[in-house]
Amino acid sequence: EKTKQITHMASVTPPKEKYNYLSGFGNHFASESLPGALPPDQNSPQKCPYNLYAEQLSGTAFTVPRDKNQRSWFYRIRPSVCHLPFTPIKGANPLLTNDFSKCTPNPNQLRWMPYTIDDKSHDFIDGLKTIAGAGDVSTKHGLAVHIYTCNASMKDKSFFNSDGDLLIVPQQGTLDIQTEFGFIEVRSGEICVIQRGIQFAVAVEGPSRGYVLEIYSGHFRLPDLGPIGANGLANPRDFLTPVAAYEDRNVSWTVVDKFQGHLFSTTKDHSPFNVVAWHGNYAPYKYDLSKFCTMNCVSFDHADPSIFTVLTCPSNEPGTAIADFVIFPPRWTVSEHTFRPPYYHRNCMSEYMGLIRGVYEAKEEGFLPGGGSLHSCMTPHGPDTATFEKASTVDLKPAKLPDNTLAFMFESSLLFHITDYAQAGNIDRNYYQCWQDLKSHFTPDQK
Repeated sequence: EKTKQITHMASVTPPKEKYNYLSGFGNHFASESLPGALPPDQNSPQKCPYNLYAEQLSGTAFTVPRDKNQRSWFYRIRPSVCHLPFTPIKGANPLLTNDFSKCTPNPNQLRWMPYTIDDKSHDFIDGLKTIAGAGDVSTKHGLAVHIYTCNASMKDKSFFNSDGDLLIVPQQGTLDIQTEFGFIEVRSGEICVIQRGIQFAVAVEGPSRGYVLEIYSGHFRLPDLGPIGANGLANPRDFLTPVAAYEDRNVSWTVVDKFQGHLFSTTKDHSPFNVVAWHGNYAPYKYDLSKFCTMNCVSFDHADPSIFTVLTCPSNEPGTAIADFVIFPPRWTVSEHTFRPPYYHRNCMSEYMGLIRGVYEAKEEGFLPGGGSLHSCMTPHGPDTATFEKASTVDLKPAKLPDNTLAFMFESSLLFHITDYAQAGNIDRNYYQCWQDLKSHFTPDQK
């Protein structure tokens, strides 16, 4: 058994990190865990160094414009094709789906209490449950929102998603993820993106829980900054991609593939994490949300939440996203003569929110870490009664939203279908009541 990892001159690795990483967003990286494992001058030589196999992983069509083209080359001990035929998994996770054709529409404001972590041993794949989604994986258009729970590591098993990219948001517990590109450790307060087709395995040390945004269309990118300028929001240098780390291990191994919303499995007689070197720009990455450079109003009014966008997956309509990943981090609020919490709103977008820790500024009660809420297209939403009354009379001094608060939003231009599981379980049936005490304060005789 051989496992080796090397440090790269390009790494920007804080001392607290368990693994080494390459810094930057969308870069063309090169990484090797044995010296000279990357072929010089070409991608597919007649004979690769160390007698490795060359294999390309394409994340876009060959002929997309060069600035959008994504692919990586692997140099591995055995190619991915060395496996037995895939077969459907009998009794596979019934709560994981991409078929929304039979979902019952529900335009109401919805809120879920924290999702429970079953005591029964289950890994990341077993614990995926679909909350909502839209579109069709077969046409590569749409998205899905899942939650995950797990209390066991994936043992001699890996997973890849043929249907799209996964943005993973841990809320409780740290995920130690082994990928074909190397290792990523993702803590609560960080995120990672694992793109379509990349094999990975998740290890945990205890009960873990979090959220997953799956996109069938394209890939995530950084939002345009416009008048903000060249810097701010999520800075490219803070995104971290793993360095090559291989294992040469002969073992009975299970590979699980999510294909058109169904789970299939195959076996092979060796670990798929046998990539000795790789280069390219199609690779998983992680990001520490505490490094987000927040923008905010410093004069009056409440800014639109788009200024808190970390990553976006654009649609074909300019300025409109298949999915945005937005956060609401600790920050100063200083606006004068302003109602500072988020305003009351009806939106042409769908908004799924989750809470990683602390208290969300517009819902100080009832919206709990590990839970979620959904305000669908044109469904009214906004601060609850207690928040409105407090914010309408509070002394408007500069105030810091506490460092222990962190909420996020998956926002989409598509109309979400809500799964039967989400409509039946963990629902806060009294959510609507948080607005019922909003009374009329109308004063028509005011001069």
